[in-house]
Amino acid sequence: MLRTRFTETFGVEHPIVQGGMMWVGRAELVAAVANAGGLGFITALTQPTPDDLRKEIARTRELTDKPFGVNVTILPSINPPPYAEYVQAIIDSGVKIVETAGSNPEPYLPYYHGAGIKVLHKCTSVRHAIKAQKIGVDGVSIDGFECAGHPGEDDIPGLILIPAAARALDIPMIASGGIADARGLVAALALGADGVNMGTRFLCTQESAIDQKVKEQIVANSELDTQLIFRTMHNTARVADNEVSRKVVEIEKAGGKFEDVRELVAGARGRRVFEEGDLDAGIWSAGLAQGLIHDIPSCAELIERMVTEAEQLITTRLTDMVVTG
Repeated sequence: MLRTRFTETFGVEHPIVQGGMMWVGRAELVAAVANAGGLGFITALTQPTPDDLRKEIARTRELTDKPFGVNVTILPSINPPPYAEYVQAIIDSGVKIVETAGSNPEPYLPYYHGAGIKVLHKCTSVRHAIKAQKIGVDGVSIDGFECAGHPGEDDIPGLILIPAAARALDIPMIASGGIADARGLVAALALGADGVNMGTRFLCTQESAIDQKVKEQIVANSELDTQLIFRTMHNTARVADNEVSRKVVEIEKAGGKFEDVRELVAGARGRRVFEEGDLDAGIWSAGLAQGLIHDIPSCAELIERMVTEAEQLITTRLTDMVVTG
């Protein structure tokens, strides 16, 4: 067993996290991760209303009696969701762990902490991680440039970002981006992290409620099969390489603005990819970790394999390299 500050602070068996993923963080996946000893997060905004979130939390509790959390990502929007109502739904449901991302979570921290909820905040830079620690979050997830979704604008890969953050922080930190197996877990621990967060790897598990064709495409893809969109808009996102993402990049390079790609990147189109298996229906998040994914295991198989192999790496291969005398 691997015991870290993260497992002790957040009360989970293994230092492995399935972070919030739009259209993906649902009860079946979250419960499977929890039952395997990891920490899974329901994605709040995948649920259409706060009441639907309450029902999804209840459904997850029917599938597991182990700790799980809820992800709340707050992003600028013309018509923002009722974030305060989602937060209240989390509190009312007795959830004890929240993953925050996007905007500064400080306005909501008193409500979370007042309800005994521990907060893990997702960051893409050391400066943001330091700010998160200063405002009182209980832990941070530091996302390197390799990650799916929004890696920030600094383009710092995990090999540099993780130890830089570890040096600056006193609270538990988990590493995200480019991690898909035991080697990534051990490397992250060696670099100063207290655990790992995986998105793309958990997309490609049996309990992930996305179409089988998407999972098979992730297995077929290599680390070269992603695109960085919204670079010219300073809102970079790493997504899978497909007809739509290539078209978005082409429009951007020609000087196009968001209005010119709005229809291509609509969330409803990305949802179709996951639900219908039409790989070119829209954009969908995928990280460089695709190049390390070669199967579609259950969450239990994945987590057990990662922990077992990590222990073997630490106690045999790395130990055997140490020569004394």
